[in-house]
Amino acid sequence: MELWDGYDGQWNQTGVDLVRGEPIPEGLYHLVADVVVRHTDGTYLVTRRCEDLPNAPGLWQAGAGGSVCKGEHLLEGARRELWEETGIEADALSPLYQVRSEEKHALYGGFLCVTDRPKDAVHLQAGETIAYRWLSREELVELVASSDFVPGLRGRLTPCLEGGTL
Repeated sequence: MELWDGYDGQWNQTGVDLVRGEPIPEGLYHLVADVVVRHTDGTYLVTRRCEDLPNAPGLWQAGAGGSVCKGEHLLEGARRELWEETGIEADALSPLYQVRSEEKHALYGGFLCVTDRPKDAVHLQAGETIAYRWLSREELVELVASSDFVPGLRGRLTPCLEGGTL
């Protein structure tokens, strides 16, 4: 059983525990961390989600991400997810966005990780991802706009791409 801390719509912890897979009460949210990975050579890491995942199976996503566990801060969850899904250890993460989703009952915190780690050293998390690629910024923009990309993440990343923060 995976537990999450409950938050209100202003990113304040409420003291309510939420359980993954159970309905989230109206007005409560859980934290989700997204981490976009840019190599020092200017390319971006994208990973392909497993075909049997319940959400966005087989679609590409930028970097790594997932729900923040009970007791973790957003930044801790972002670092953990990045490590679990890619094997990349983040010394520093730069904030990109904070977005609230009423539909998903989620508060999304996006970060940018810049790394010089060897590009072939990425490891994929079994049961989560099945492939990875490094793309130029132009290729990333094209993928994000396509139907092969996770729709919700598209909505969060597009303003960053258009605004030049990536």
